Amino acid sequence: MTAPLRLRLDSDALVANWRALDRLSGAAACGAAIKADGYGLGARSVATRLAAAGTRDFFVANWSEAAALGDLGLDVAVLHGVRADDMPLALSGIARPVLNSAAQVARWREAGGGRCDVMVDTGINRLGVAPHEVLGGLLDGLQIDTVLSHLACADEDSAMNLRQVTAFRALQDRTTARRMSLANSAGIALGPDYAFDLTRPGLALYGGVARGELAAVVRQVVTPEAQILQRRTVAAGDSIGYNALYTPAAPMEVAILNIGYADGYWRGFSNAGVAAAGDARLPVVGRVSMDLTAICVDAAPALAEGDWVALEYALPVAAAASGMSQYELLTGLGARFDRVWG
Repeated sequence: MTAPLRLRLDSDALVANWRALDRLSGAAACGAAIKADGYGLGARSVATRLAAAGTRDFFVANWSEAAALGDLGLDVAVLHGVRADDMPLALSGIARPVLNSAAQVARWREAGGGRCDVMVDTGINRLGVAPHEVLGGLLDGLQIDTVLSHLACADEDSAMNLRQVTAFRALQDRTTARRMSLANSAGIALGPDYAFDLTRPGLALYGGVARGELAAVVRQVVTPEAQILQRRTVAAGDSIGYNALYTPAAPMEVAILNIGYADGYWRGFSNAGVAAAGDARLPVVGRVSMDLTAICVDAAPALAEGDWVALEYALPVAAAASGMSQYELLTGLGARFDRVWG
């Protein structure tokens, strides 16, 4: 059985994005955030392609994500650390925890855990131990691979970026860690002062433009495609879809697509999204519903039931059209898609 909707995924673009970010990282190694199932594209498929290209450091959110990759032999770090419930899996060695609190540090130390990473909070106030705890000896005796921190405003020209990089740099040579890591996708674009020893891009790997400086080097990776369920003529003055949000002034040829917000094609695309068939651009008309979306196909007279159309999904453009962030557009892509790598 094949699904009536699919994601066209560009392996060459994914690898090219990583290589571009690797170059921008300078002397720092370039890793890859593959949490949220590879930002919606499939973590195993993403990881195997990036590993073949030379990626050596991978980051997931939790231990279930690490377990799903356990047979691939990758160097994986679990960003959310280690709960008591995670300890049996964490001690098996399939990945290393990024310890985020004094309680996690104590839990790991008391269990005789080995190699680990540590997150230090330099200002985002989410996860992480405080710099003064590090300087006070909290991490003494741990076998630390990498000390990490996370930028709060890297996608903006904010004074907070300098405050965070300064606070993080003050920890150099104050732990036994062999590496330090601060920059995400946007952080890489801030320049070499933010790269330290390891960068860990996420969004830009998958075609997202976290800062304008990346627009020239990041390529689109994912294009949703949907099959036409029905073609119909809508009379002038008749409305289309829920809440009658679109009423054509003249007769209109409309195709109903097998895609909707349950698949991550959000309601923000109502009267704003665009599909394409060849050179024809086919606007979304009416409200996107849970499983169905209508497009005007006046410009594509040959399209019929069973044909496929592509949804325009260049992430910065799609984000502006839908009102959703580029992150939401990626990670919301649903399980009903066939994921087809080319």
